[in-house]
Amino acid sequence: MEKDLSKKRLKEKQVVEKMIKLYCNKKHKTKGGVLCTECKELLDYAHKRADKCPFMENKTFCSACPVHCYSAKMREKIKEVMRFSGPRMLIYHPLLAIWHVIITIKEKKRGANK
Repeated sequence: MEKDLSKKRLKEKQVVEKMIKLYCNKKHKTKGGVLCTECKELLDYAHKRADKCPFMENKTFCSACPVHCYSAKMREKIKEVMRFSGPRMLIYHPLLAIWHVIITIKEKKRGANK
């Protein structure tokens, strides 16, 4: 069980990293996966939140979580990144985008069956 949880944390961190890198490369004109200071700070913050998340075992995505552990400032930043990168993930990381859609649909069905 702990191994599955570690895998889930790692996967979440990888996805958010890809989204932040895509955002930073396009919006802040960085190259080669390098992040500007602001985006690096957001990534580090997101990783710390994922590492400490007590709901990781049961949650799908932070947006579906009843507890918002991000500070208001960081929540606004990550929302901006998600709004920008989300639609573009289908182009740059299609497998992750499809995986996200499948998980979202499963979660909605599970919620409807409760």
